[in-house]
Amino acid sequence: MRPLIVVNFKTYETAHGVGAERLAIAMEAADLASDSADFVAVVSAFDLAPVVAAAPSLQVWTQHLDPVGFGSNTGWLHPSTAIERGASGTIINHAEHKVSLEHVENLLAQLPEGFPVCACAADLDEARALAALAPTMIAVEPPELIGGDISVTTADPEIVSGTAAIVKSVNPDVRVLCGAGVKNGADVAMALQLNTEGVLLASGVTKAAEPGVVLADLISRL
Repeated sequence: MRPLIVVNFKTYETAHGVGAERLAIAMEAADLASDSADFVAVVSAFDLAPVVAAAPSLQVWTQHLDPVGFGSNTGWLHPSTAIERGASGTIINHAEHKVSLEHVENLLAQLPEGFPVCACAADLDEARALAALAPTMIAVEPPELIGGDISVTTADPEIVSGTAAIVKSVNPDVRVLCGAGVKNGADVAMALQLNTEGVLLASGVTKAAEPGVVLADLISRL
């Protein structure tokens, strides 16, 4: 399988509303032009439907889902609604929106087979526990490096390679990504050398003056 470049739009001003649609269009162009990696946009639930409409061939995930059924669940994000509105995957347990292992387990049980779920882990112990639940992938992101200028691949390469080893020892079918501070093609190349299968990043793309240039650079060393 090709490496994944997963871009979390978060709630950055440049990546919400119309800005989210513009960024998704740039990502779709990069994805169509690439034969070395697959791009994924992770957007706010508010932006899900318009982003899917703006970039119909791009994989568009939602930033969070809740394991709830239909009924009295005010403010929760229902998986079936997200799928109906075009979500083709989700992240869960991001450092900025932590949930319990039970939440992740219940969500995985509720989602249809083949729906990608990327569970985020802050450290090796959390990665091990999440791997036992068999999400599609696990992204290791040390919280202290998120949004920073130094990539996890440089600041703490051992947690990246260590996560890959632990996850594969628990469940070899779970793909491993890394994130926090990833900004350029050198970071992506190093992530793959450390035995991951892609990256999860945000500000390096969402805050870029020319996102298309950054997206092209991210896969320039693959």
